[in-house]
Amino acid sequence: MANIVYLACSLDGFIARKDGSIDWLMDIPNPENSDYGFSDFMARIDGIIMGRNTFETVLSFGQWPYTKPVYVLSSTLKEVPPHLGDKAEVVQGDLPGIVASLKSKGINHLYVDGGRTIQSFLKQDLIDELIITRIPILLGSGIPLFVDMDRELKFELTQTEILNKDLVKSTYSRKA
Repeated sequence: MANIVYLACSLDGFIARKDGSIDWLMDIPNPENSDYGFSDFMARIDGIIMGRNTFETVLSFGQWPYTKPVYVLSSTLKEVPPHLGDKAEVVQGDLPGIVASLKSKGINHLYVDGGRTIQSFLKQDLIDELIITRIPILLGSGIPLFVDMDRELKFELTQTEILNKDLVKSTYSRKA
């Protein structure tokens, strides 16, 4: 099983503005209309787990973007909108138990998305790979990618790419 983070963040380490907005990501020039490797990444994974806030952000896009099953980690949300009943479901409980349950369903490569969800997985040492694309902007404040933890987690850099002359995408694998 591999739990993988794939996201973009500002140079100062924020994944969204304080209000959760990711509008600054839409300002990136993309003359070739590249997905920057996201399709290749999605081909590697079996399912996606995200928190309620990220789920609500995805719902605001208007069109459901995922073909893989989505699991919404929430203690307050009880069900997903009816039109997503076969595409998403709410999961609750302790993270190791959720991960084990998903593995029993054949979800062996899990895309972990959303600030608090990623932070919770990191705090329990449940992230195997981080794929982080740095966007050349300083937001100054916002929702941080990383928060205080009670221990160190070591990763090793396995790949770095420069995308569109501005973005730096780095892949890190968990060291034992």
